[in-house]
Amino acid sequence: MKKIIEEIIDFRDQRDWEQFHTAENLAKSISIEAAELLELFRFGNENINFEEVKDELADVLTYCLLLSERCGLKVEEIIRNKMKKNAVKYPVDKVKGSSVKYNKLKL
Repeated sequence: MKKIIEEIIDFRDQRDWEQFHTAENLAKSISIEAAELLELFRFGNENINFEEVKDELADVLTYCLLLSERCGLKVEEIIRNKMKKNAVKYPVDKVKGSSVKYNKLKL
């Protein structure tokens, strides 16, 4: 993970783009790129161009990594912490095989 983040930062710095990468702009870019990814699935799963999916997903992930770097967050740490919270909200014995949201669970 560290290596790819370094490559992204190097790419950005070579182009002097950090000045445009405020937390707000990066968050907006994540949303915009996620919408472009979603657009690829607009008419269902038939005829999906997975080359386009890969490109849009890479854009989303790149902006997420840039935002985490801008905010001084460690990606592995924040993901693990969120997984711990989700484990509490979604206990295996209550949710296995179900897509019910945590606040609708019968605990």
